[in-house]
Amino acid sequence: MTDIFGIPIQVILGQLLLGLVNGSFYAMLSLGLAVIFGLLGVVNFAHGAFYMMGAYATWILLDVFDLGYWWALILSPLSVGLIGIILERLFLRFLYKVDPLYGLLLTFGLSLIAEGVLREVFGASGQSYPVPDLLKGTFDVGFMNLPIYRVWVIVASLSICFVTWYVIERTRLGSTLRAATENPKLVQAFGINVPMMVMFTYAGGVALAALAGVLSAPIIQVSPLMGSSLVIVVFAVVVIGGMGSILGAILSGVALGVIEGFTKVFYPEASNIVVFLIMAIVLCWRPAGLFGKE
Repeated sequence: MTDIFGIPIQVILGQLLLGLVNGSFYAMLSLGLAVIFGLLGVVNFAHGAFYMMGAYATWILLDVFDLGYWWALILSPLSVGLIGIILERLFLRFLYKVDPLYGLLLTFGLSLIAEGVLREVFGASGQSYPVPDLLKGTFDVGFMNLPIYRVWVIVASLSICFVTWYVIERTRLGSTLRAATENPKLVQAFGINVPMMVMFTYAGGVALAALAGVLSAPIIQVSPLMGSSLVIVVFAVVVIGGMGSILGAILSGVALGVIEGFTKVFYPEASNIVVFLIMAIVLCWRPAGLFGKE
C-alpha cells in the first residue's frame, strides 16, 4: 500500500473515517444551535449539557431500566426535549426580546447546574455503554476494517441533518416557523399558537443535541464533562458556518471534522486549534460566516 508524505494510506483513511464521525457530531450539534439561534435568537450555551444529558439518559435506560440502544434512540431525545420545554417555559421565554447576552448567561448557568448535579449523582469518572449487537463488528474493505457502528453514526447523523434542513427550509411548517419568529403578531392573527411553536422549536433543537449524545454513548466514555469539552468547538463551527444558518452548520460541521482528522495525521500539534484558526480566518474575511447574512 502506498504512502503519502511518508504516512501509510491506511492511517490517512482511518483518520478520514474518524474525522467523518466527529464531523457528524459537530454537524448535528451545530444544527441544533443554529435552529435555536436562527429561529429564536437565543445563544444556547447549555447545548453541551443537553448532549451530555442525552448520553446519560441512554446509559440510565440500559443500566437501570434494562432497555436497549434502540429504545434509547427514541426515548432519550424525547425525555431531554421535555426538559427543554420545561426550561423554555420557566426561563427562556422571557428573554426573546432582549439582548442575546442574557440568554447566553442564563444557559451557561443552566449548563453548570446540570454538570454539577450529574457529577454529584454519578461521579466524575466515565460510564461505558456497549455497542448494540446489531451494529457490532467490522467491514473488511481491503485496506482496513471499517467498524459498522461508526458507519451507522455517519449515515444516521447526516440523514437527520438533511431531514431537519428540508423541514425548515422546504416545507410549509418551516415557512410558518420562520414567519412566527420574524413577525409573531401577524402569524398569531391567522390563529396559529406562536408560543407553542416557539416552545417546540427549542425542544427540537435540544432533542438534536440529546440524539447526538445517544449516538456518541457507545463510542466515548459518558461523563459529566463530555459536553463542556465539545460545546466550545461546536460554537466555533456555528460561527464559521454563519450564526443561524442551517445549511452552514451542517456543511461546516462535516468539513471541519474531516479537516481536524487530517490535521491529526500531518500536524498533530495543531489538531486542537485548527478549528479556531479557521474561525479567525473566516471572521476576518466574512464576519457573518460562510453562509450567514450580514
